Amino acid sequence: MTNLKPVDVAIIGGGWTGLLMAKEITASTSKSVAVFERGIPRKMEDYAVTMDELDHNIRLRMMQNTAEETITHRHSLKDSAVPVRQHGSFHPGTGVGGAGEHWGGASFRFQPDCFRLRSHLTEKHGAAKLSADLSVQDWPISYDELEPLYWKSEQLMGISGKAGNLRGEKIDGGNPFEGSRQHEYPTPPLKHSYASSLFADAVRRMGYHPYRTPAANLSEPYKNPDGITRPGCAYCGHCQRYGCMIGAKAQPTNTLMPVLAKRKNFELRTGSWVRRIIHKDGRATGIQFTNASGEEFFQPAGTVVLASFTLNNTRLLSLSKIGTPYDPVTRKGTLGRNLTHQVGVNTRIFFDKPLNIFMGAGELASRISDFDGDNGFTGAEDGLLRLGMIALGTNGDTPIGSFGVMPKGASKSNWGSEWKAASIKWRDHSAAIGMSGEHLAYRQNYMDLDPTYTDKFGDPLLRFTLNWTDHEYKMREFALKIQANIAREMGAKFDEGPPSRAPYNVINYQSTHIQGGVVMGASPENSVVNKYLQHWDMPNLFVVGASAFPQNAAPNPTLTSLSLTYMAADGMINRYFKHPEKLI
Repeated sequence: MTNLKPVDVAIIGGGWTGLLMAKEITASTSKSVAVFERGIPRKMEDYAVTMDELDHNIRLRMMQNTAEETITHRHSLKDSAVPVRQHGSFHPGTGVGGAGEHWGGASFRFQPDCFRLRSHLTEKHGAAKLSADLSVQDWPISYDELEPLYWKSEQLMGISGKAGNLRGEKIDGGNPFEGSRQHEYPTPPLKHSYASSLFADAVRRMGYHPYRTPAANLSEPYKNPDGITRPGCAYCGHCQRYGCMIGAKAQPTNTLMPVLAKRKNFELRTGSWVRRIIHKDGRATGIQFTNASGEEFFQPAGTVVLASFTLNNTRLLSLSKIGTPYDPVTRKGTLGRNLTHQVGVNTRIFFDKPLNIFMGAGELASRISDFDGDNGFTGAEDGLLRLGMIALGTNGDTPIGSFGVMPKGASKSNWGSEWKAASIKWRDHSAAIGMSGEHLAYRQNYMDLDPTYTDKFGDPLLRFTLNWTDHEYKMREFALKIQANIAREMGAKFDEGPPSRAPYNVINYQSTHIQGGVVMGASPENSVVNKYLQHWDMPNLFVVGASAFPQNAAPNPTLTSLSLTYMAADGMINRYFKHPEKLI
């Protein structure tokens, strides 16, 4: 193993959070910062070459290689875990920018009660009515503390949207259920598509409050506070699973890298697969990594920031033997607990007229939050505690992925000339109304190291123990009734029936929103990191990203992850570097 020249800060992961930490540190200090990214370099010019659907949308070109590393999954402690050999329920990205390159761009703030969920549910229902397996907890921060950092993140990306609660004033056309904002969005909302306007008109007639999705897809040209200029969206329909060919979608490579590339105290090292955080006497001393040629290196560092995807944050701490692994039986330990994903259900709707739905953007959608959190119902409906947002999105139906979508009974077969004719007939005549719901944390859903399967280096894979509970099934059933009523109001055809009560599976896509494992809290008894995302056991180790979320809210986690990164950077720069001890 080769020992390298020390750096002041070593950052593991070149996605949104890792590069934002690097930007903040290099802007305010002279400390040397090196970011270690195991994937390849990426730049906007590469995306302009091809938007091949087969390559990106079907073969998932921008995702991690499951032959090199994957997870194993089981439903419960009594089951055997098996490796996931094809990406299905979530799509972890690779390369500079990570999943921030191929994301859709949804950029929501979490509702204020999400940050005090345990207290909120206890006050509303009483502790005795909450499941003994429920492990949700309050965050160590409040919405009010995070609000200015949400605004900072929105300015960074130029979020398109319309305020629905501006300094306490409710505004039509925005989300009136959001927490109070101090500023209007940096850019106006994206345009309505034909399908999303039909949805908005229908739900408004029903007494709901439609608004357009806050999105990192610019509605108009924009210059952010760092001086980075990007153009408005062209509505080409190639956002999710693609990088933006013109830079209208905020990505780490077009928002953060142009700034960092000019900093002399910054270095990006791609092809660097970090395998361990090295530590001694309660402090991190550096990182061990393997380069693309298979050579091993030790990088000494004064401070280490772990900023990879949720899965690898948990796995790398486990491999490095930092923290106490969680035991779901005794409930002792904290590392790996509170694994959450996303709860959703879709209603496919059909029209007798074309919708031009091949055009769109990653988050070109109209939605309602009338049922987000515990809005719109009492919580007494057979144990239902929380729900989520309901939307109709048009992010671009591509020819391969959308071919063959038709109403039940439109073809007697699922192949052949009759099926092809029906597929062509119903092409561009369908859309989907869907729920994005909260996933509450339960003691039995967690992550640890698999005792059997390993990655390409021989290191143990991360094991998911994860299944749906009765609460998630009830969420889907409740949402499906609302979606059916909306479909009827829109005059659409749809197939009615109850949602599946099948167990959690790794086949059907359920968002790339994986949270937990390294949760934040006010005490080391129930968390791994403090409010500044500093590890309780190792003051010069910070762990940033959605791995810190105690449970998942209904929206996309990116904006909250960036806001927490700003808080972590502030604590590190203005407090830790001056007095390198635990921040309390």
